[in-house]
Amino acid sequence: MQFKDVVGQKELKAKLVSTVADGRVSHAQLFEGSMGYGGLPMALAYAQFISCKNRGDDSCGKCSSCVKYNKLAHPDLHFVFPVNTTKKIRDKPVSNNFLPQWREILLEKKYFTEQDWYEFIGIENKQGIISAHEADKILSNLSFKPFEAENKIMIVWLPERLNPTSANRLLKLIEEPPEHTVFILVTETPGRILPTIYSRTQRIKLHPLKEEDIVNSLKESGFAEKDIFTASRLSEGNYIQAMQALQVSESAKANLDNFMQFMRLAYQNDILGLLDWADSMASIGREKQKSFLVFAERLTRENFILNRNIADIVYLGFEELEWARKFSVFINENNVFELYSQLNMCILHISQNGNAKIIFADLAMKVKELIRRNKF
Repeated sequence: MQFKDVVGQKELKAKLVSTVADGRVSHAQLFEGSMGYGGLPMALAYAQFISCKNRGDDSCGKCSSCVKYNKLAHPDLHFVFPVNTTKKIRDKPVSNNFLPQWREILLEKKYFTEQDWYEFIGIENKQGIISAHEADKILSNLSFKPFEAENKIMIVWLPERLNPTSANRLLKLIEEPPEHTVFILVTETPGRILPTIYSRTQRIKLHPLKEEDIVNSLKESGFAEKDIFTASRLSEGNYIQAMQALQVSESAKANLDNFMQFMRLAYQNDILGLLDWADSMASIGREKQKSFLVFAERLTRENFILNRNIADIVYLGFEELEWARKFSVFINENNVFELYSQLNMCILHISQNGNAKIIFADLAMKVKELIRRNKF
C-alpha cells in the first residue's frame, strides 16, 4: 500500500517521509486514532515506504519489495492482531492461523473496524485477544536477520488486546529490540495499552479527515454525488462512518432500531420491556454492544443539538433525522450530560468484560428516569 492509497492525512504523510529521509525512524511507534482515520493503512504505507528500493515522495510501487508489499507477502513484514478460537481453529489461535483472511480483508477493504474483522473470521460473539502464544510467535519471527530488506517490520494492530503476559513480553522486545527491527503499533484506545509500553513508543496521532478528502476518495465509488457529500458531512472525519452512511449497513439499521426501541420503552416507563431489551442486548456480543453504545452517544448528542435549534451542525442520516424531529424534545440540558455519561460508563464496563446483562439493565433503569426529566 502506498501513501497515495491512504485517504487524506497530507501533513502526517510528509512527516513520515521525512523521518525516513533523515534516518530518524524510531524502532517503536504508536499510531493513535479511530480506525476510520486510517491508522492501519498508514502503517502499511509507511512500512512499504521504509522498505522500498526506489522511494521518492512515496514508495515506487514497482520494485521487488513493493511488489511483495502489494500482496502483503514480504518476508520481512510481520503482523500481529487479535484473534480467538473458531470452528476450525480450536486451540491456541495466533495471527499466523488467520493470515489468508487478514490479507484478504486488507486488500479488499483497507478501512475496517474491529467488529468487521471478528465477523470476517467467524469468531461469533467472542472478543479477540493477543495471547501469550502470540508473544512466543513474535519472538520466533523476529529472531532471524532480515531476509531482503534492511529492517524487519512488525505491525501490531490493536495492542490494547494484548493480555498481561503477551504485553510484558512485547515490552521486553521494545526495550531491547532485535537489531534492524521496527515496531508499528496501531491503536484506537491508547488509554488501555500497558503504560510501560505506551511510554516507550513514539506517539503519532491521526486526526479526523477533511470532508474534501473523503469526497475526493469516494468520487469513484459509484454513489451519487449528493449522497457522497451527505455521507462526508455525517462522517465526522471518519472514512468508515462515511462508507456506512452510504451503504446503510445492516448493523447501522440494527443500532437505530435498538435505540428507538430503547427510548420508547424508557419513555413509557415499561420496566418489563426494558429488562427484556437489556437481555436482548446482552446476547449480541461485546463488539456489537460497544458499536450500539457509541451509536447511542452520537444520537444523543445530535438530538440535543437539534433540540437547541442549531440545525446547521446536526449530522444525522435521513431516517435518523425523521425520527429525531419528534424525539429530540426529550434530550435537553437537564438530562443530556448525564445520559452521555451513563452511555460512556457503559462502554467502559463492557470493555472491561463486565456482566452485560447487569450493565444494560442498570443503564435501562437510569435512562428511564433521565428521559422523562423535564421533557418540555
